[in-house]
Amino acid sequence: MRAKRIGVIGAGYVGLTTAACFAHLGHRVICADNDETKIEALNAGEITLHEPGLRELVVEGLHSGNLRFVTGSTTSDADFTFVCVPTPTGADGAADLSAVEEVLGELDHGVVLKSTVPVGTAVRHPGVVSNPEFLREGHAVEDFLRPQRIVVGARTERQAHEVAELYAATGAPTVLTDNTSAELVKYASNCFLALKLSYVNTLAELCEHLDADITGVTEGMRLDDRIGASCLQPGPGWGGSCLPKDTLALLATAKSAGVDFATVEAAVSTNWHQPHRVVDRIRREVGKLDGAKIGLFGLTFKAGTNDLRDSPALVVAALLAQEGVELKAYDPCVSDDQPDIKTATSAAEAAEDADMLVVLTEWPEFAELDWPELADTVRHPRIFDTRNVLPEDKVTEAGFRLIRIGR
Repeated sequence: MRAKRIGVIGAGYVGLTTAACFAHLGHRVICADNDETKIEALNAGEITLHEPGLRELVVEGLHSGNLRFVTGSTTSDADFTFVCVPTPTGADGAADLSAVEEVLGELDHGVVLKSTVPVGTAVRHPGVVSNPEFLREGHAVEDFLRPQRIVVGARTERQAHEVAELYAATGAPTVLTDNTSAELVKYASNCFLALKLSYVNTLAELCEHLDADITGVTEGMRLDDRIGASCLQPGPGWGGSCLPKDTLALLATAKSAGVDFATVEAAVSTNWHQPHRVVDRIRREVGKLDGAKIGLFGLTFKAGTNDLRDSPALVVAALLAQEGVELKAYDPCVSDDQPDIKTATSAAEAAEDADMLVVLTEWPEFAELDWPELADTVRHPRIFDTRNVLPEDKVTEAGFRLIRIGR
């Protein structure tokens, strides 16, 4: 198809990925954001997001002339303008739409809403097309250029087709529907993943009580095509920028519609329980927590990103700090100290004189650490792997007592 002029409002995870990838697909893209410092850095090819392949696409777009960054909240002369601004959780659990409403008030044609918004938002703005994003942090570029599906909702089939055509080069299956259904697809998808994660975390707890192995249980589950392999890895809870926000938003939508969505409520409640369960297990191993030293491996909400938003690792750390634990943490993508946490430049530094080590993020490089060296560094050689990413043979041969979740 002919290259289009695309505007993108917002240069966060979604907006920056959208802008860089559309430019890579051959479209002419202008990305606008109110943060002047960020725009200056982006025009110099500098990005702070830890997202594989994104910096390279930004530089490519700048060099080709297909990508520009400007300060502001509008773009001019665009065939389509994608709105990618934040919709944080408000005090009542519903999404805060102030940024979205402000931007929509300034646009009058070709508006495509990619921000995650409450169901029913687009229909209040005639002509707006809904095109929810399904980008996983740490895989955003891959997910945009090789998506599993493109969902477009509009009042007319023509509008929907025009937006879907922008993604034609990806070859992805396309779902064309109405605005409200497209908005609900995003919430329905993320809340289903939350349900699945909460289910497997409770299953891991049951395995511990029954002397079963969660790894074997999930291996037997994932081979069933009806279940699938994704989101069956237990951990200290789910977090990040999407699942906590979207579960609360869907519950708020259901409540306003008079629907009792008990399954999602249970998933949220179960997730709240997980960090407390991790701390209880640490307490059983260490004994008195007040004055203990614990080394944390991982602070981000998942591997492959530098995002700390709603990270279960930080929730576990906060609970430990409340009980008087001295915390030192190592994360490959976090260098700044966090509340009650000193950050280390290496795993060995985080482990120094520790009463226990705790893996809280599934960084694959943790499996390759020098475990004999770490065993010589800690005060007590015991480690709680809440992500089940460590090689049991190497860790135990080094002299560690290895505690694994779901075992």
